[in-house]
Amino acid sequence: MAAEGDVELELETEPNGSGREKPRKHDSGAADLERVTDYAEEKEIQSSNLETAMSVIGDRRSREQKAKQEREKELAKVTIKKEDLELIMTEMEISRAAAERSLREHMGNVVEALITLTN
Repeated sequence: MAAEGDVELELETEPNGSGREKPRKHDSGAADLERVTDYAEEKEIQSSNLETAMSVIGDRRSREQKAKQEREKELAKVTIKKEDLELIMTEMEISRAAAERSLREHMGNVVEALITLTN
């Protein structure tokens, strides 16, 4: 007899009423995972496709590198004042290269460079 508030658990039995417990499957999730991962379509990679992909990647890298070099040339043309550079270095406590880069990116404008560095 169960006391008030106690819950009695009933075991699952087979429908024929034999009284045996029904075995539970604990690995059903693993079986589902195996079904999904077992199927792997094997494709043969053609060398022409690989060569095309590699050339596209190489072209993209060279374009990015060229654009980066052009940007660096543009930034090198910007004149900055030594006083502005020293101000940013001391106030923001950053290296000379970082302060110079920030000033050049903002065309020598100290206020814009400081605002960007503080955000």
